[in-house]
Amino acid sequence: MVIENLIKGIETKKIIGPVQNDIIDIQIDSRGVKKQSLFAALRGTQVDGHQYINQAIKQGAVAILCEDLPEQKNKDITYIQVPHSEAALGILASTFYDNPSSKLKLVGVTGTNGKTTVATILYKTFKKLGYKAGLLSTVCNYIDDEALETTHTTPDAVTINKLLHDMVLRGCDYAFMEVSSHAIDQKRISGLKFAGGIFTNLTRDHLDYHKTIANYIKAKKEFFDNLPKNAFSLVNLDDKNGMVMVQNTKSAIHTYSLRSLCDFKARVIESHFNGMILEINNTDVVVQFTGKFNVYNLLAVYGTACLLGQKADEVLIAISTLKSVSGRFETLQAPKGYTVIVDYAHTPDALTNVLTTIHDILDGKGKVITVVGAGGNRDKGKRPLMAKESIKNSDTVIITSDNPRFEDPQEIIKDMLDGLNTEEKQNVLTIENRRDAIKTACMLAKTNDVILIAGKGHETYQNIQGVKHHFDDKEEVRNIFQTQQI
Repeated sequence: MVIENLIKGIETKKIIGPVQNDIIDIQIDSRGVKKQSLFAALRGTQVDGHQYINQAIKQGAVAILCEDLPEQKNKDITYIQVPHSEAALGILASTFYDNPSSKLKLVGVTGTNGKTTVATILYKTFKKLGYKAGLLSTVCNYIDDEALETTHTTPDAVTINKLLHDMVLRGCDYAFMEVSSHAIDQKRISGLKFAGGIFTNLTRDHLDYHKTIANYIKAKKEFFDNLPKNAFSLVNLDDKNGMVMVQNTKSAIHTYSLRSLCDFKARVIESHFNGMILEINNTDVVVQFTGKFNVYNLLAVYGTACLLGQKADEVLIAISTLKSVSGRFETLQAPKGYTVIVDYAHTPDALTNVLTTIHDILDGKGKVITVVGAGGNRDKGKRPLMAKESIKNSDTVIITSDNPRFEDPQEIIKDMLDGLNTEEKQNVLTIENRRDAIKTACMLAKTNDVILIAGKGHETYQNIQGVKHHFDDKEEVRNIFQTQQI
């Protein structure tokens, strides 16, 4: 695409150099730059892309998007100075890939918990309904039936638009994506046209990045502030921040709830470890999901599908055939008669939701053993809270290593223990090695007991000192089951 056409939609401060040159791709990493690339210099949280402008030019970049112009300029290079590189990049990427989000119905899901489940179940529901659809999620990206590995909850703007463009080329009618608070704050969704937005809930998370809850709320709210008039917002009315999200939106507001008068309502009739019987908008449906938190997730899916013009009865039939998302309240039955649940819960609120669900189903007929850790180089303030929530709702807690990243696992464990008093610590074991922690939980469990292995869910690795080592909670559990065969 010719530079002059590429930059028509963005706010610029200064343009220096030729604007008739052709661009064959856009790069945000100088290492990926090739001949005729546009290099976007972004100010990241760790690295400032402006440092790599010269390197990008050496590798063949013919255009530079930046906030600060370099002192020395090359007369053959086009320098595009903008107020905010990230915001401009989103629009550029959308233009470069022929505005793919306007050629399908794109729905974004934001909130602390439930984003992956809601986005994934929406994708699966629309596939069941006979549509071609795409998914951008924490667990996996899909272009119709093709699975693609994912590294971030919400990718960078160039990757998002490339994936959406590929979805359009494959004939997808719908796309569903998780929208993280980081992505909103960093303008990674700039330039996208959303048909709708979903708010699941908001509890403490990512304060290592946002610093305050107020900033975290503001980031989430910005997504709804920017939705167009012809889009819809679907918010959880039972979350105190639900209506806060849509205070300034131009979109049509819709609500879902288990407790209040709303557009989409549900109640639990029966609940078991392998599923529930629900009443959704006065119709009974059997689902293969468990827990009140999943009722909210399924309501969000149901409401969204209806708002996208699907028939309510057909949506419920599709939902009834689907199973839980990988690593989200995933149940494994031990030969010794106990149950293991692997869940991604990595916030205090998510832990409480999962443990409450376990107790509701157990009804005092067994004990609960929780294996839990906390990620390194992330919000330290939630560590003691996670330990507190775990011990409050478990008979035994084993505090272990999660993804320590560049931190000492023992220091993370200590931070968690700081949230407990002397009496609470009597029912806590600390086992740094996650494999040994899981083995110990399985040794302690008796018939009818439940083990919750929290924090990693679908992940198949442990991040230690920047290196990803293969580790899969479910794989570990199945290996233990083989040694316990009766």
